[in-house]
Amino acid sequence: MEPPGEFAALIGIDWSDTKHDICLVDTTTGAQELSVVKQTPEALNDWVLGLRARFGGAKIAVCLEQSRGPLVYALLKYDFLILYPINPKTLARFREAFTPSRAKDDPRDAEYLVELLIHHRERLRAWMPDSERTRTLQLLVEHRRRLVGDQTRISNRMTALLKGYFPQILAWFPDIRTAMVCDFLLRWSSLDALRGVRRQTLLKFFREHNSQRKETLDARLDAIKAAAPLVTDAAVINASVMMARALAAQMKTTLAAVKEFDQQIEALCAAHEDFELFTSLPGAGPVYASRLLTAMGSNRERWASADELLRFSGVAPVVERSGKSSWTRWRYFCPKFIRQAFVEYAGESIRHSEWAKSFYERQRAKGKKHQAAVRALAYKWIRIIWKCWQTRMKYDEARYVECLRKKGSALVAAAA
Repeated sequence: MEPPGEFAALIGIDWSDTKHDICLVDTTTGAQELSVVKQTPEALNDWVLGLRARFGGAKIAVCLEQSRGPLVYALLKYDFLILYPINPKTLARFREAFTPSRAKDDPRDAEYLVELLIHHRERLRAWMPDSERTRTLQLLVEHRRRLVGDQTRISNRMTALLKGYFPQILAWFPDIRTAMVCDFLLRWSSLDALRGVRRQTLLKFFREHNSQRKETLDARLDAIKAAAPLVTDAAVINASVMMARALAAQMKTTLAAVKEFDQQIEALCAAHEDFELFTSLPGAGPVYASRLLTAMGSNRERWASADELLRFSGVAPVVERSGKSSWTRWRYFCPKFIRQAFVEYAGESIRHSEWAKSFYERQRAKGKKHQAAVRALAYKWIRIIWKCWQTRMKYDEARYVECLRKKGSALVAAAA
């Protein structure tokens, strides 16, 4: 699919673990420039924003190797970049035509990639940017996932701190990642601070935070009344109280931010034509459905096959061979957020799909650890999701189980 209009610049990027070698050709002047950008999200973003400012947001063609999943994924966020991912073998053969020794040189490879754009662009397939709605949703779900990671880190620090001076909190509240616990710690940061507080005051506090169940309230209030301090050292308590308040404030802010992101994501998903397709997956729900939607995008030409998506996402392992030996290893270089989306959804699906649960249990019975078994399940889910996405058909658990039965799958007994 050839994008309309002329490009303001043609760019070839040769990727490495620590840097990107870049060759840029200004189509107005024909001038060629070589540069290097560090392999960090910040450096890459600064470089792209510089291109936008320099060329006024005009379309720019970028040629890079298809196997560079993280780089491709990062650049897809910018609507003025038209990406031309090529098979690594294409670049290798093009290089060999001019360098019989097959010597690899990163800056020269960037030039070869630009030459492919100049002379053979009509034979290359462009990856067009997703719609503005999809790209906005993509960024929102990524930011939300990072905030959830922040919640976990803050929660772990709070737990470790409370164990040292105020462990009763962990018994009174099953989940400390709530606004109620944050407000409780901001108001009563130590057991000593609770001394003399009237039962009615505590009861009012809990009810204001939507804790209404009488049995729970009575048990919690009785436990507070009977609690004995773990430590009495004023130095430990005073320092811990300050830290507890700081962490509670951070947690409360993060919780509010996640809620705000959820509202924005929900509004965008409700208007997206593919959202119901992903909510049809067992256990997907709004969070996983939105993450899977943004992982797939809305351009059906992006993934020619499920195998392409498996390799790009990093869920498909890498098989290496040396002599008569071969081994399978983790795929290191891939868009981590996409892989995380598929693997975490696969883990959730175990609780909602009988065949998925059966598959996971069979993998564990073979000796695989939990994460390896979940990744194997994610491998199967990606094939299913890709097919549903390509055909725009909602997932049907009963229909899939029937297909398993017809094939005589060992999973069908559990799924029936």
